[in-house]
Amino acid sequence: MPRKITYEQALVFHGRVALDPVDTGVIEKLFKKDLREREEKLMLAVLENAVEYFQKHVLARNPSGKKLFQEAEEWFLEKDSDELFSFENICGTLELHPDYIRHGLLCWKEAKLKTYSVEGHRAGRPKLSRTRVRHPSVRFSKTA
Repeated sequence: MPRKITYEQALVFHGRVALDPVDTGVIEKLFKKDLREREEKLMLAVLENAVEYFQKHVLARNPSGKKLFQEAEEWFLEKDSDELFSFENICGTLELHPDYIRHGLLCWKEAKLKTYSVEGHRAGRPKLSRTRVRHPSVRFSKTA
């Protein structure tokens, strides 16, 4: 009967793992670990993309930018979804706290909107232009 070697028991020589050729358990674990890492990278990329759209298009005025922001915001705010790539499932897989991230994004949005409204208010004010007031030349005659 072939002896089973666990991943921790495998011998490592020059960065390579030496395995018993009949032991498929270690190979399966390595494959699953590699597959799991790829899934996590994909989930992290989805999360990064959503944050990028949220931040990039928060002040959008064009319809496509507004739509991208709205979709990202709805994705972050959605709760109890069964979708594989839902915000909460991604956070669960990556061991992140979804409520903490939501709170941070919403605080960032509020601050960005306040800053924009203050800057917009300043930008909307008409600038005082310097104009030279021309007075007609007045000369008094010396007649008295």
